[in-house]
Amino acid sequence: MPIGRIPVPPVESAFVVFDAQGSGCLSYGVEEAGRRWLVKTATTVEGRASLDRACAVHAAVRHPAIVRPRWTLHGAAGPTLVYPWYDGSVLNQATVHGADRGALSRFQRLPVPQVEVALDAILDAHLAVSAAGLVAVDLYDGCFLYDFAASRMRLIDLDEYRRGPFVPAADRLPGSRRYMAPEEFARGAVIDERTTVHNLGRTLHHLLDSPASRRGSPDDRRNSPQAWRGNDDQRRVVERATRQPPAARYADVPALVRAWRLATP
Repeated sequence: MPIGRIPVPPVESAFVVFDAQGSGCLSYGVEEAGRRWLVKTATTVEGRASLDRACAVHAAVRHPAIVRPRWTLHGAAGPTLVYPWYDGSVLNQATVHGADRGALSRFQRLPVPQVEVALDAILDAHLAVSAAGLVAVDLYDGCFLYDFAASRMRLIDLDEYRRGPFVPAADRLPGSRRYMAPEEFARGAVIDERTTVHNLGRTLHHLLDSPASRRGSPDDRRNSPQAWRGNDDQRRVVERATRQPPAARYADVPALVRAWRLATP
């Protein structure tokens, strides 16, 4: 299996290994011919299905903020995805052992205009997702890779995104409760672009919170004016995007993005 003409190095040669993700996948960083790469393979049936979905996502969506594989190598155990390695910090290093949100706290301390630029990159990437007919699944702060030195946001691990609308077979979809829409917990509910609108609304709210906003109950954090660092117009956009009935939200991602950009100086 080549990286270009170079065989993919085994995990034993990795300079970093991510093996406790709970996704059924193994990822590791390798260096070959002076370049760094992230190799991602499946270790379970569930992981293989996730990587198959990732292949479909990257075949449908291209955006400069979305990290896409340079090579996809198909084998008996499923696809192996080889991504360019990008410097940065994942805002939530979530593993089976817990979560490290140190980078998130650092991000939430950045000047508001800098955070708004990063948020616009996330929104702009989801315009491409919307145009491809896909909906967000398992979008949370573990999907955000922020390069503090270059002030650049990238999106990673969008492996659970899928074509919508659809009705999930399970009682709930994968994801973080902090970001998920109510319908993602209901068997038989329709998952569509309004679900993505909710996910993005929670993203906007959470990343413009102050680090202290994680204290207290979820309702206290959501309603605390001291936690929110955005303006009142932005707060109104978030409130509409995250309403419980899907029909009360923005109809689609482009409508949300237009409203947010009008509300953002």
